[in-house]
Amino acid sequence: MLKRVLDWAGYAGLAVLVGSILLPYVRPQWLAARWWVVLAGVLLVLVSLVAHAGDPRSFFGRRTARYGINSAVMIILLLGIIGLVEAVSYRHNSRVDLTENKRRSLSPQTIQLLKTLKTDVNAVAFHRSETKRTAEDVLKQFARYGGRRFTWKIVDPDLEPALARRYGVESYNTVVLETKTRSEKVTDAEEEKLTNGLIKVTREGKRAVYVLQGHGEHDLTSTERPGFSEAKTALERANYEAKPLPLAREGKIPDDAAVIVIPGPRTELLPPEIDALDGYIGRGGKLLVMVDSGLVSSVQTTALKSYLAAYGLTLGDDLVIETNPIGRLFGLGPEVPIVQQYESHPITRDMTGIMTAFPIARSVEPAKTPPTGVTAQPLAKTSPASWGETNRDELVRGQVQRDDKDVNGPLTVAAVATKGKARIVVFGSSGVASNNGLGFQGNRDLFLNAVSWLAEEEDQISIRPKETAQTPVFLTSQQAQAVFLLPVIVLPGIVVAGGILAIARRRSAK
Repeated sequence: MLKRVLDWAGYAGLAVLVGSILLPYVRPQWLAARWWVVLAGVLLVLVSLVAHAGDPRSFFGRRTARYGINSAVMIILLLGIIGLVEAVSYRHNSRVDLTENKRRSLSPQTIQLLKTLKTDVNAVAFHRSETKRTAEDVLKQFARYGGRRFTWKIVDPDLEPALARRYGVESYNTVVLETKTRSEKVTDAEEEKLTNGLIKVTREGKRAVYVLQGHGEHDLTSTERPGFSEAKTALERANYEAKPLPLAREGKIPDDAAVIVIPGPRTELLPPEIDALDGYIGRGGKLLVMVDSGLVSSVQTTALKSYLAAYGLTLGDDLVIETNPIGRLFGLGPEVPIVQQYESHPITRDMTGIMTAFPIARSVEPAKTPPTGVTAQPLAKTSPASWGETNRDELVRGQVQRDDKDVNGPLTVAAVATKGKARIVVFGSSGVASNNGLGFQGNRDLFLNAVSWLAEEEDQISIRPKETAQTPVFLTSQQAQAVFLLPVIVLPGIVVAGGILAIARRRSAK
């Protein structure tokens, strides 16, 4: 009886060793106990072998013993190979993301931010076991690029409530990012939220971005389609503080202004306002101007046009028409040019292959001979199939045609000028950053890149994390039926039929 028990102990040891191989795939949360399982399996096998050591010739002569030893050797070799592969892959590994919008890969901005961390950041993720896999995957990627500067761990708040209370965590799926001097809570371990949290804990204070109001500009708090609330949210996520600036009432530019944004004025700026802007630029100020075409609306920009001309930027009295068919794919008309051509500049260095839309745009051309001390250059251009329409009557009648008076494309719709420390960026469309335009392809990146460059925070210029896009699969009733029948009925039926046929042949052969 004892001998049989010892035999079964050997078989049980082999089974335990096989289980140790499958453990990381069946129960990932038990991975820390894997080598204890291996040790238990080895001990069981050794106990069985030692019990038969008294009669080694008879033992090793048995067929079952030989099979068992062969199996044990094969399992040990397999474990050795797996251990070697894991050791090599730990130091030399790579990922291939085959998802449609690279949802499993970090964005260039996140990678750049992690590689340039100047302070140590520790991430503590409070997740239960059933939800920690996603957080673990994202945090591993962050640690890959952050190196020693970025450390992380996942904690079950139910098992360690004291630690949850210490960090003030009251809900599951919360990630706390902390440095020596500050901390930031992030709900859900999503790349965009984690990146924004990293920016907040690693930047010293917030830079103030003032948005001009009082001339029919986009309202900073409006959630309507023409509003600017989405731009305000995007700025705040990038660790800027967006504030309204009623310049006519205040009479001066605030001292803490890092950037002034003029988002689509519809009426003229008053002379005192122009003087205040001029004084601000003279002190090395930073200005982002977005001016729509005046041919299809009552936009009055004579004063602003003259002001920008002094810095080598010319606002065209036209409406950019784009006949390139790409816009039709997005349901856009010819008055919304799609831009894919960008000039070499820090603002557009990562925009290659990314489309942006400029609704109701006018051309913004750098002067061929800019004023003394001024450097001006284009940022974004339309395609050769575009032109600048100058006939208001044709636009009113809806009969737009290219003629000799129009300027042929490519046309510049975004440009930049510098004078000493002063920086000016001009977009020929304010719809780039409006609520109904900011979410189009690369519009948000172009807008935030311009603000970051103006604020002299060029390390924030990149392509930012995108929200996860859902890709549902729609099946017809016939397709759904085929998807059900093939794996559930057809394939198992073939296996069963093959087994019955094999048994029938074997019996007939006897």
